[in-house]
Amino acid sequence: MGFSDDYLRQLQSGRDASSNTVAAYRRDIAEFVRRIFDCEDSFNDWQKVDVDAARRFVMALHEAGDSKRSMQRKISAMRSFFRYLVQQGVVAANPFLKLSPIKADKPLPMVMNIPEIERLLQAIPAYWSEALAQKLAKTPESAELGRWRDAAMTEVIYSGGMRISEATTLNLGDLDLAQGIALVRGKGKKERLCAIGNPAQQALLQYFKVRKLYAGRGKDDPVFINHFGERITPRSYQRNLKNYLTRAGLPVDLTPHKLRHSFATHLLDAGADLRSVQEMLGHESLSTTQIYTHVSAERMKNVYKKAHPRAK
Repeated sequence: MGFSDDYLRQLQSGRDASSNTVAAYRRDIAEFVRRIFDCEDSFNDWQKVDVDAARRFVMALHEAGDSKRSMQRKISAMRSFFRYLVQQGVVAANPFLKLSPIKADKPLPMVMNIPEIERLLQAIPAYWSEALAQKLAKTPESAELGRWRDAAMTEVIYSGGMRISEATTLNLGDLDLAQGIALVRGKGKKERLCAIGNPAQQALLQYFKVRKLYAGRGKDDPVFINHFGERITPRSYQRNLKNYLTRAGLPVDLTPHKLRHSFATHLLDAGADLRSVQEMLGHESLSTTQIYTHVSAERMKNVYKKAHPRAK
């Protein structure tokens, strides 16, 4: 396609784009030519492309059922291509710059319901009992550590709406079980207080009985440790979590972050106000937290459709 071939070569050599990226841009340009000018790769009359043609392309993608994210990507590819044509003096202006931005819908976060969280918590001791019986655990002591540590971590993450990175970086001095709170360092090292509910407190106390065999109790010592007495990594907990999810018959793509999503959604379902949930999650913007109101609304509609005699 003449200039488009030159552009794709420049994209690969000058901008060090991957072969997959170049192939995607080639497909996007070819799709534009096919949909707007109904011709094949021989098209090279780019001066014919105006704002109206760019808008018709958006409409064609919409009518074809493209997702908003797919449309964003294709328009971005065309905008980049025409930026190159302007630089080369082939066209006078970039018609894709005048299009209104396409706002992609944010996917609703996957959450666990309360019975599923109960099943997950029950699966943790069951998994370690099986691991010990099958001699997959190194020692009975390490199995006890894994059982109580991961039960406590799961309770703490769900109780406080923590990120996995926040839970693994907790030190003993950050916990105040008498007050039921933990000092958490979130993104940008911003500190906030997270609630430690009674189930999480009890799980921590059980875990501490085993933890003392492996590590000290200084205020700067990590709360959650491995059997070497070192701070556990987020990756280790994520790997263990997949085992517990499998044991509980739950989807293995329910990551630790889904516990945080569940925390927020369950609070809103129970009547908590959005501003309080925002503070508990450590979100800077209220708009970030509002995604959970959509989850709650979606669940409400599903319940309504199932239960109301005139919902259908």
